[in-house]
Amino acid sequence: MDVIQAAVFFLVALVTSAGLTATAINMGGPASLIDQPRAGELQRFAVPRTGGYAMVLAFVVTIGVSLLIMPRTSDEYLRLLAFGVGIVVILPIALIDDLKRMGWVAQTVAHSLIAVLTMIFGVLIESVASPFGGLILLPMWIAIPFTYLWIVGMINTVNLNDSIDGLGAGVAAIAATVLFFRSLELGQYSIAVLPLALVGACAGFLVFNFHPAKIIMGTSGSMLLGYSLAVLAIIGGAKIATALMVLALPIGDVVAVIIQRLRAKRSPFKGGDSAHLPHRLTQLGWSPRRITIAAYGVCGLSGWLALSLPGAQKLLLFVAVAVALLLLLITMAVRAKLYE
Repeated sequence: MDVIQAAVFFLVALVTSAGLTATAINMGGPASLIDQPRAGELQRFAVPRTGGYAMVLAFVVTIGVSLLIMPRTSDEYLRLLAFGVGIVVILPIALIDDLKRMGWVAQTVAHSLIAVLTMIFGVLIESVASPFGGLILLPMWIAIPFTYLWIVGMINTVNLNDSIDGLGAGVAAIAATVLFFRSLELGQYSIAVLPLALVGACAGFLVFNFHPAKIIMGTSGSMLLGYSLAVLAIIGGAKIATALMVLALPIGDVVAVIIQRLRAKRSPFKGGDSAHLPHRLTQLGWSPRRITIAAYGVCGLSGWLALSLPGAQKLLLFVAVAVALLLLLITMAVRAKLYE
């Protein structure tokens, strides 16, 4: 894939996503897909939650264009089929949740169905990169539950972190950009098209989603982004460590929130408690734009280090980031209590 082809794929995704998102803004009302502000959340105004459908269509259209241009092996077509099956299953589930707000049990069942179907079609984490070089092959009794947890975990990570204008799509775009360059490094040019298409779809949506947002992605967008990042980190080689590095901040935030909610004896998937990092920063006087840009900076730096550092140093840095995030959350929790 040369620079011109990459530019074409990116622009197709960007323009298609921006155009469809602009249309989706006006479709929220007629489709009864309007997100109302809820207690404990940072959203202040009712906005359409139809942006994810625009991203899905833009992503699929771009992949379709790539199929006409980029040569692929039969194995790649099989993996694309698995990917496509997951996306097809996501759409009706997302629509039900956007309309009815499914409970966490129903959501877990839905996410599990998506993960299992993807694995049935052959997308599995069969190896991981060793921090000391080479690959560690995983037996099936480890690969299957690991893949399941990875896919379900990534879907929930993006969903739970999409708590402020521009955050979810922006962080996903940064992660996809890192996966794009990682695929290029490995010479996987036909695979690299997939994260590049995701970057373009996110960028077109962000034109209307950055604060103050005219539209939000809804369940369709968060599920698409989480699922896509999970699968893109699997296919074409072991990129799990790279994805973990660039998403260390949102993953750490989700883990901290889940622990806090479990200690409070409430569902880890039910919001309204100002537990997320953006909520805590807001309590300390940060603006939504400042929070979003700061998150972009942290994830962008993590992504650059993931591409630049050798494996052992990546592992040490990941641990350091996790510890620093934990200390930050503890400090902000204490300060927030002092201001109550």
